[in-house]
Amino acid sequence: MARRKKADELASRVRNLLAMDAAGIMRRLEARQDEMFTLFSRLRSREPLLDTIASRYASGAFDQLIHLPEQEQAVVDHFYGRLDELRWYFTYTEDMPGTAQLIFSKLHKRLEESYRVLVVTLGPPVPPDGSRVVDVEAVRHDAAEAPPRKTLTRTTRRA
Repeated sequence: MARRKKADELASRVRNLLAMDAAGIMRRLEARQDEMFTLFSRLRSREPLLDTIASRYASGAFDQLIHLPEQEQAVVDHFYGRLDELRWYFTYTEDMPGTAQLIFSKLHKRLEESYRVLVVTLGPPVPPDGSRVVDVEAVRHDAAEAPPRKTLTRTTRRA
């Protein structure tokens, strides 16, 4: 029982590291999208493109992927496969910046789709404050069954 709990905890930590890595990549891509192509055009350097998609945790976490169920492993592999397509393109493209930006848009869209599946499968990363996001479902009530609305009343002190 204790061994199983430890394995579940380890898998949870691996999920979180992968989710943090993927979220960071997607956040950097969104924030730097225009600037990285401006720098690519001006400097003719691939560094701004490649630095933006650098994976921070994945290489260490991959050793631990064995602790995840097969379906989660497949989802993680798919995301990093899409990221690798983008990395390969950025590394070896001879396209001009305008064309590179068009190809990037196509590859980025595929990466975003893969990222959405990853977040649904692994869950979002735990934020720095430690709070957890809880998935909620809206429930519709008929007007006749709706509970009465509660209102807050503000009372003030008179001096």
